Amino acid sequence: MSYLIGLMSGTSMDGVDAVLVAFNDNGKPTLRGAHSLELPPPLLNDLHRLCSPGNNEIDRLGRADRALARVFAEAVHNLLAKTGVEASAIAAIGSHGQTVRHMPEGHHAFTLQLGCPSTLATLTGIDVVADFRRKDIALGGQGAPLVPAFHQALFQTPADRAIVNIGGIANITWLPGSAAQAQGAQVLGYDTGPGNTLMDAWCRDHLGCNYDDNGAIAARGQVNDALLSRLLSHAYFNQAPPKSTGRELFNSVWLQGHLHSLPAIKDEDVLATLLATTVISIADCVSHHSNSAELFVCGGGAFNGELIKQLGQRLPQCNVQTTAALDLPPQWVEASAFAWLAYRHLHGLTSSLPAVTGASRAAVLGGLYPSA
Repeated sequence: MSYLIGLMSGTSMDGVDAVLVAFNDNGKPTLRGAHSLELPPPLLNDLHRLCSPGNNEIDRLGRADRALARVFAEAVHNLLAKTGVEASAIAAIGSHGQTVRHMPEGHHAFTLQLGCPSTLATLTGIDVVADFRRKDIALGGQGAPLVPAFHQALFQTPADRAIVNIGGIANITWLPGSAAQAQGAQVLGYDTGPGNTLMDAWCRDHLGCNYDDNGAIAARGQVNDALLSRLLSHAYFNQAPPKSTGRELFNSVWLQGHLHSLPAIKDEDVLATLLATTVISIADCVSHHSNSAELFVCGGGAFNGELIKQLGQRLPQCNVQTTAALDLPPQWVEASAFAWLAYRHLHGLTSSLPAVTGASRAAVLGGLYPSA
């Protein structure tokens, strides 16, 4: 039995998720503990600013890189105290880092995550595996999504299944069942488009809250068809996978560009339209693969009751549940995935899926940052 810690700070930037995962001799993971830590408001503000070009970026990026590593270390210490496990018992920390720029297309493609792994290793006394995305980029891939390999290892069954993670950006993993596999079907995964990022930004900027709790505000609003049509006309939605995206495409500036060309829309109606954009873009991707697959949702969007209700309405033949039904609570799936990715790295095992990212080959992902 070996223990690893997974850390995840996603596009939503709503905090750091830390999980303690036990791996048996066959590499099967079991969640043993979890902890969340909010990002300090000044650091959160700095990270939001770094997601768009601006002045003095390199200095600000360098400071945020170290500051975020200190928050990651605090999350690790809190998790260990909560579970009563000593740092010496942890084989490694798998740290995704905070993405501040993701530009996966073209000759100069790159992706950038902050949270200095050397600082994290020094502060915790635990080896760190980090920088998981750039090897895939170097091999011609998108560098994302990386979690489908974890979904395959944990959740694939003889039945067709879709795993949908709804964070700031939403992504789908398609797990073909036995019949489809016999016909050559492969595991697929890609970003479907915006998840919570546009809704959360609208709440912060116009409604005085960080997010729409349970989708209650959106539920009171009315979808604006003109705005919805404009949002769904984005070329990304018709782009064939492999594909991945982020705030670089779906952000407040893009939204405001559409709003400025339309008559004034009530705040709650904008929010209802943003929720519909997320639901429709996810449902279209699921139905592209199957209209009757088992559908399991994870990420923060799993707790938005209105979103889940509307997703079920658009996919009436799918059995929509959260990953809690698969014995892994939805809020801890991604952090657990990075503990798994770190485990794979330590054992020299590949963890990328070229059919998902478009890379030229599978690879052992991440780099090792020793604590000593």
